[in-house]
Amino acid sequence: MKKTCILYLLILVVNFSFVATLKAQEIGLQLYSLREQMKLDVEKYHEIIQQWGVRYIEGGTTYGLSDKKYKALLAKYELQMISVGGSYEEIGTDPEAVIEKAKSFGSKYIVTFWIPHTGEFTEQNAKEAVEVFNRFGKLAKAAGITFCYHPHGYEFKPYGNGTLFDYMLDNATDFKFEMDVFWVKMGGADPLAILKAHPEKFPLLHLKDRKIGTKGTTDGTGDDASNVVLGTGDVGIKEIIEQAKKGGTAYLIIEDESAKSVAQIPQSIYYINQTLNN
Repeated sequence: MKKTCILYLLILVVNFSFVATLKAQEIGLQLYSLREQMKLDVEKYHEIIQQWGVRYIEGGTTYGLSDKKYKALLAKYELQMISVGGSYEEIGTDPEAVIEKAKSFGSKYIVTFWIPHTGEFTEQNAKEAVEVFNRFGKLAKAAGITFCYHPHGYEFKPYGNGTLFDYMLDNATDFKFEMDVFWVKMGGADPLAILKAHPEKFPLLHLKDRKIGTKGTTDGTGDDASNVVLGTGDVGIKEIIEQAKKGGTAYLIIEDESAKSVAQIPQSIYYINQTLNN
């Protein structure tokens, strides 16, 4: 009898571990993808997100609703805001307010999407940003939140034996990164190689594919129309998803900035699911 119980418990543990492995990566949506649609009908498009099968969102604004009403809307459609944005200025001058915003939504992550700079992004810009990010990252960590920086393509200027982004990676003692694979590709770098080299640095990914033939840029700008359905562009999304699965990236967040986002997002969700389950 005792042996039978032990065997049963072992089977339960194995089954639980198997399920946990299958659920290691969750699909999310950056709400910037629906920025124009939210101007028309906030509730309708949150309902559509739920209908797409997405439970996790990245945002931070309440679209003109009170905090109470917006949180009720999220609850109604079973959406969890896992990440909120905090600008470079906000995390530097009022860090506690950013942390409180994240805590109020129950968010696990805070992300900064841009480092202010004039002209080319320089060594000084990178070093100052790392100081700001490590300082804020310590505060966020103390509150149980992970702080991430989202590169935008301008960080891949040559520096030392690598790039300025390599410098940031090497000196990120108290923060991590949300890699936007589109912008890494636009900046001339290889998102798959970076993910393989530093899997522990990327708990979040922005999955965004680039129309074949699109020219890269090093200033963080690009044509929104170059955003295509995942798996149809030149970023190498399939291999990136497979590596994210191996490396333990927690959230695969779709960001589609094109005017076709409503049509393209469901196709991208299907592609991620198919790749994860193969």
